[in-house]
Amino acid sequence: MTLHREGYATIILASLVLSIMQWGNFLLWQLTGWLWLFLLLTLGILVLAYLIVQFFRIPKRSFTFGPNDVLCPADGKVVVIEEVEETEFFKDKRIQVSIFMSPLNVHANYFPISGKVTFARYHKGLFLVAWHPKSSTDNERSTFVVEHSSGQSVLFRQIAGAVARRICYYAQEGQQATTGEEFGFIKFGSRVDVFLPLGTQLNVKIGEDVKGKLTTLAVLK
Repeated sequence: MTLHREGYATIILASLVLSIMQWGNFLLWQLTGWLWLFLLLTLGILVLAYLIVQFFRIPKRSFTFGPNDVLCPADGKVVVIEEVEETEFFKDKRIQVSIFMSPLNVHANYFPISGKVTFARYHKGLFLVAWHPKSSTDNERSTFVVEHSSGQSVLFRQIAGAVARRICYYAQEGQQATTGEEFGFIKFGSRVDVFLPLGTQLNVKIGEDVKGKLTTLAVLK
């Protein structure tokens, strides 16, 4: 396991703040003599430090996939599977699969398929909770479309939530995407939507916990 580069500055800042908090905790113990409070606050500070570091963890994963497999672009739970009108790029009906990423999930995002990136857009927006029905269209978000060698295209979208306030992405229009290659990162809770062609074989269900690069989301027909 390694730490994601997006976390370096956050971890350094958090370490400074937590160190100051622990110093204050020590001084409080010296003034009051309350060892139980010192130990309790120390435990809380250690838990906070652990949660911040683990948020930016990047586990090593070996994965295999078929030529038409659509891999999960993120860790999390499947919260939406429905046929919708996709209005930003395709402007037709697609199968939407939404994955909610809690603060405890790995937050790196991966290309679900290989092909050419034909569309890449970032949009400023609101910070509704990630499971809100309008978060897909109203929240801060970035949208990407990859055209597969089969001629079919898949759209996927990073969505900031009420806590996530920064979307990081590295995919650029015109580049060649590779299945399982990292294309972005979202800080502190978020959601990823995937829009698939009608008739695509789905391999997941509502409420299922999925893993980025490891779970096959669907198979293109």
